[in-house]
Amino acid sequence: MRMFDLIMKKRNGGQLTQEELHDIISGYVEGTIPDYQMSALLMAIYYKGMSKEETVALTMEMAESGDMLDLSAIHGVKVDKHSTGGIGDKTTLIVGPMVASLGIPVAKMSGRGLGYTGGTIDKLESFEGFSTAMSVTDFVDHVNSMKFALTGQTGNLAPADKKIYALRDVTATVDSIPLIASSIMSKKIASGADVIILDVKIGSGAFMKDLDSARKLAKTMVDIGKDAGRKMAAVISDMDQPLGLAVGNALEVMEAMDVLKGKGPKDVRELCIILGMYMVNRAKPEISLEEAKKLLTQSLDDGTALEKFREFLAEQGGNPDTIDDYSLLPNAKLVQELKSEKEGYLVHMEADEIGASAMILGAGREKKEDIINPAAGIVLNKKINDYVHVGDTLAYLHGDSREKLSAAAERMLGAYEFADAKREGHQLVYEIVE
Repeated sequence: MRMFDLIMKKRNGGQLTQEELHDIISGYVEGTIPDYQMSALLMAIYYKGMSKEETVALTMEMAESGDMLDLSAIHGVKVDKHSTGGIGDKTTLIVGPMVASLGIPVAKMSGRGLGYTGGTIDKLESFEGFSTAMSVTDFVDHVNSMKFALTGQTGNLAPADKKIYALRDVTATVDSIPLIASSIMSKKIASGADVIILDVKIGSGAFMKDLDSARKLAKTMVDIGKDAGRKMAAVISDMDQPLGLAVGNALEVMEAMDVLKGKGPKDVRELCIILGMYMVNRAKPEISLEEAKKLLTQSLDDGTALEKFREFLAEQGGNPDTIDDYSLLPNAKLVQELKSEKEGYLVHMEADEIGASAMILGAGREKKEDIINPAAGIVLNKKINDYVHVGDTLAYLHGDSREKLSAAAERMLGAYEFADAKREGHQLVYEIVE
């Protein structure tokens, strides 16, 4: 069938077969299908959707368009986690060593961030000397010896997704559940883990703004993973406000280390334990969720997880002394307090506006070639349902110029909403999809 006919078939609500999707993906990667035809197909998918069978087939074709990592040389059941993206999301830095400290191999492949703040690799590069550059063989050896290693994505991992996402980004077809699900899961499946735990964000700082759409995305991704033979679970968690208090690379690293020391913000600790529970239970079903919770909590409270992070950091070139001396991390030249101009209970935060403010300060990238300032960012002083007086400090802004601080402060003030009573119904975790 010609690409024209396949576009028309989907436009008219038809279902594409696995063979047709294979021809589409391989043709697009090879360059025989032009951007304008793929753009038309993506828009047809955006409006007509895809069946479960189509979405699974699309995901597998994208996963198999490049390298499929073979991690069979890693001993035991290999686990991974993925977040759909949020503001202040530093969970990998905590969950990885927590789970690994229980003897479960965590084989994590991460990327750099594009948007409000850096990705996990950007955060870790706040440690002088830290490196994720390693061969697959070295990665396997690291996981076998340490139970936790983190590497950058290979250049040929799901290349179809890379090409298609770039097109979605400029054709207003990003926010389509089958396209989001296939994009995420194609990379996760190609990365080779046996267990994939998903953190699906919901709220003003997330792709999914409501519970129904978050549930649909979570269910779609869990089904894709199960069909591909992976053990799955998805946690639907809050992103109506940043996770924790810190937003920005070195600032988030400090907060993550605080949590590993048994301190830090309650919401970060709680979410990390929940994600870790499902990672442990799926890898070792003989360990119940309740028992996993006890073991993970103990790993934070007795310092076991912190020591695993220290070993991981040293193994990948970072300076473990930084754990005890945060001055060894990048620190901002300037810190400015953001004062409240209103009074009342803080009932809503536009999390994406806080993220945008952090990017103004230099914590994120608008374009992939932009350089991140690892010291830049925001530390919140008030969160939802806190009472605020006029003149109270809402947040501390970290940056390197007065102009950026002023611009970020002006934007941030518009992100807060106050009321006479607390907000009802706000919670950290809304649902688990299995």
